[in-house]
Amino acid sequence: MSSKPSDLIRLAIPNKGRIADPIADIIEKSGLHIHSGGDRQLIAKTVDPHIEILYVRPIDIPEYVAQGVADIGITGLDMVAERGSDVVELLDLRMGKARLVIAVPDESEYATLQDLRGRKIATEFPGITRSFFREHDVDVSIVSVSGACEAAPHLGIADAIVDLTSSGTTLKTNHLRILQDVFHSSTWLIANRRSLVDHAEKIDEISLALESVLSAKGQCYLMMNIRRDQLDEIRSILPGLSGPTVMEVASDENLVAVHAVVAEERIYQLINLVKRAGAKDILVMDVQRMIP
Repeated sequence: MSSKPSDLIRLAIPNKGRIADPIADIIEKSGLHIHSGGDRQLIAKTVDPHIEILYVRPIDIPEYVAQGVADIGITGLDMVAERGSDVVELLDLRMGKARLVIAVPDESEYATLQDLRGRKIATEFPGITRSFFREHDVDVSIVSVSGACEAAPHLGIADAIVDLTSSGTTLKTNHLRILQDVFHSSTWLIANRRSLVDHAEKIDEISLALESVLSAKGQCYLMMNIRRDQLDEIRSILPGLSGPTVMEVASDENLVAVHAVVAEERIYQLINLVKRAGAKDILVMDVQRMIP
């Protein structure tokens, strides 16, 4: 990996995997547009000449950030824990939520963690698994696998597995039941400790941009015109974040414009309520970014 200029921030993101597309999407919505990049390109430029994207495997991101190859990165906390990397967790991006669980065959008699003593455990997360069983004083043999972990018990490779699940559907399909939770994970923005000191302002800028996208999720911007004498009734209907914004309208009808940010799930009901209260010229817009 070539060295980078001292004023350049390198952001490491997954080059593939289940969270790669959602991460790329939130970066685009934050305004940090990626000029080029893809599966075969390691580094891509962004609209900000001081920020570039580094595409790597999700499991490698924590150590790339810890070693300073990248200043910041986006990956799952499960990857950070598995690598044991010394990084700073900056922002929960609230995506890629999953549980790392111990699962055993439906027909097995395993009922407690202690029942697995002396058994073989297949997993893609040997580090987390080894630490977990050690903490609970249960001696097991760890079998490292890559993919299709849920097939291990049925193939005779292991007696149980430790694997990620979000809904549990894949485990049920493979006739496995959850015995115990091991670790809860989601996708985070992480940072190199030294970079946080050297590039504090720029990293804060990136973090705020990403957080603004998260804050806007599920929110809509509602605008309408009403007569001034209807304002109190409209105010009682609209929740808003800090109450609606009211502005004068250049009109002979004594109108005011009312704007409010409301939850998307309430729009259907609110439009009917404000319409009945006398609102007109109603507009509903998506909110891409919101900074409280």
